[in-house]
Amino acid sequence: MVAKKNALGRGLGALIEESPKAEEPVQNDAITEIPLTQVKVNPFQPRTEFSEEALEELSASIKELGIIQPITVRQVGEKEYQIISGERRTRAAHMAGLETIPAYVRTADDQAMLELALVENIQREDLDAIEIAISYKRLIDECKLTQQNLSSRVGKQRSTITNYLRLLNLPAEVQKGIRHKVIAMGHARALINIENDDDRLFLFEMIVKEGLSVRKVEELAKSINEGVDIKEQNKNTQKTTKKPGLGEGYKELQSQLDNFFNTKTKLKRNDNGKGQIVIPFKSDDELERIIGLLDHVKND
Repeated sequence: MVAKKNALGRGLGALIEESPKAEEPVQNDAITEIPLTQVKVNPFQPRTEFSEEALEELSASIKELGIIQPITVRQVGEKEYQIISGERRTRAAHMAGLETIPAYVRTADDQAMLELALVENIQREDLDAIEIAISYKRLIDECKLTQQNLSSRVGKQRSTITNYLRLLNLPAEVQKGIRHKVIAMGHARALINIENDDDRLFLFEMIVKEGLSVRKVEELAKSINEGVDIKEQNKNTQKTTKKPGLGEGYKELQSQLDNFFNTKTKLKRNDNGKGQIVIPFKSDDELERIIGLLDHVKND
């Protein structure tokens, strides 16, 4: 059973061992099959959204293989258990049509329940950086933990926790960009080092529009902190940057088209060689004339 306890994660395992002891003996190392009808959700669960597609995939796996990792619950009544960790597995088990679910039964007060739920949430692999930061902040604010205590709980260096918490100081638009993976963690760390939110937002928009690398963002962030006005600098760059025009060969071709169709044609081409030829006309008679010229070329 030692291997199963380790699977819960270092921080979660530590919290479970520190939970208050029950007045009556509880077989903490035993796995019990509990009717799903007796399992209730954790009111302290920090996770509120579950991917329907991911739940369906897990449900299909459970139908085929069963529950690989038992959930963890606490008994709150004669026939009622509250989830400490494993709500996603419980939901998928319902979808799979199971009647019971394997569970570790633990004892924990409300404070311990919140800690357990938050730590279990942090240890999920699919969390984005902002979700992790929010969970860290809740552990500090609501569970009265210091960053050093939290470091021990979750098995992370204190500097790592500090960097995550700093993400919550970024503007909402940037935090949303992090959650939706519009920008990488490296971009976010560079933006954190900028004091002014307006500059942060401007650089964030540049990252999105121009696909700036982390290195480039770090350079721009450093320039901003040194007093460089990158907004004005970017504006001047746009003014002085000339749009690529047609080469001499294409200009000659456009002249030949103008003469052939006896109208002012438009020839457009980008750097990749893609483009279009536009032959304007002012009336149906002129359109018929142009079509006649094209038919003549085709017949030749």
